[in-house]
Amino acid sequence: MHTKAFHLSDTTDINLFNVQDFYWSSSSVTLAGIGVAKRITIPRNQDTKVESHLFAGITHDQNDSETSLSEGDLCAFAAFPFDPSKPAEVIIPSLLIKKTSTGDTKLIYTGTESKTKDELLHELSQISAPESHVTQSNINIDSPIPPEVWRDEKITEIKEHIKNGCVKKVVLARELVLSAEKDFQISSVLERLSKQNKSSMIFNIDGFLGASPELLIKRSGNSVMSHPLAGTAPKLHDADSDQMSRQKLLDSTKDAYEHKVTIDWLLNELLPFCSYVDADPEPKIVSLEHVHHLGTEVAGQLSSPPSSILELVNALHPTPAVGGDPQTEALTIIKRVEGIDRRRYAGPVGWAAADGDGEFAVGIRSAEVKANTARLYAGVGLVEDSDPQSELEETEAKFKTMLNTFLSTT
Repeated sequence: MHTKAFHLSDTTDINLFNVQDFYWSSSSVTLAGIGVAKRITIPRNQDTKVESHLFAGITHDQNDSETSLSEGDLCAFAAFPFDPSKPAEVIIPSLLIKKTSTGDTKLIYTGTESKTKDELLHELSQISAPESHVTQSNINIDSPIPPEVWRDEKITEIKEHIKNGCVKKVVLARELVLSAEKDFQISSVLERLSKQNKSSMIFNIDGFLGASPELLIKRSGNSVMSHPLAGTAPKLHDADSDQMSRQKLLDSTKDAYEHKVTIDWLLNELLPFCSYVDADPEPKIVSLEHVHHLGTEVAGQLSSPPSSILELVNALHPTPAVGGDPQTEALTIIKRVEGIDRRRYAGPVGWAAADGDGEFAVGIRSAEVKANTARLYAGVGLVEDSDPQSELEETEAKFKTMLNTFLSTT
């Protein structure tokens, strides 16, 4: 198997949202992939050098490449299950479009056939042709666990565990199931997500799609970055009321504690991989379309030889922001009480390159889409003084990111 690259000019007419197999967009890079050149299943929580298996046997065809090709251009996509005991899949697409923040765009082919640039562009134009508009009607929204049951029974049970002292914090999630008469158009959903969530990372990995505001980990050479979010307040239409909501979040003892648990845990987990790692001294407000969060930027330098992005992801998931604290006890309680299958919700989602670089978000503000069914998820961090009604309202605010996007495509 070999890989080669071609330059794409700004005049090349390709709508990347229509490339529906794999998609990632952040402030640093946009990736769109078609087909599967290689797919491997990797075990979790094991010290394995995934890249050595994933990218083995792929040679760089420099002679047949139109533009330079580096190990950083050979990229794979991944969306891991939330459950850290379940295996994950990492996929190298057969056709990849990579557009950097500077506007440089490459078309990268990986496979066994000898295809020309014209052949690849023709293949791409066929696959990414705009779909005819599908008008949805009568979308049904179902809560497998009724909201009042989730509020009155699930939260009460979790708080009993916290009160008994076996755990300090547990993240409890809800699920909404959307059913439509016709299949959802993933390209339309992605495009609307991108327009409505400009500061978020937009992704689609095999039908798991969303707009995550939370950077789990990014590796660029020896440098690593993370931007954990924990602590939430509603975003309000009235300017004065919204300012009060922001200030209340900054002053909240409950949210400050929840945030500090996540930051302290992250720094502790990153330290063995780094020669230096530090976090901003105080969290800042991160404002999104429907909510405000407390966020802290974390930056570090990896020790030599630097660990790969997939090794870092393996070490950092799940954070207390999506699982709880202590982790083992919280995950046990989630399995026993939550009553839903999170699938890939709140798991790591992103991309990895052959040189070890990559970028992964926490898979929140997301949905699992298959044909005419979409499963949406939202979670909250529960501590001893959590108010059940406020936590329910927080999930409703978090659902809006995906819910409004699906309903606006009708």
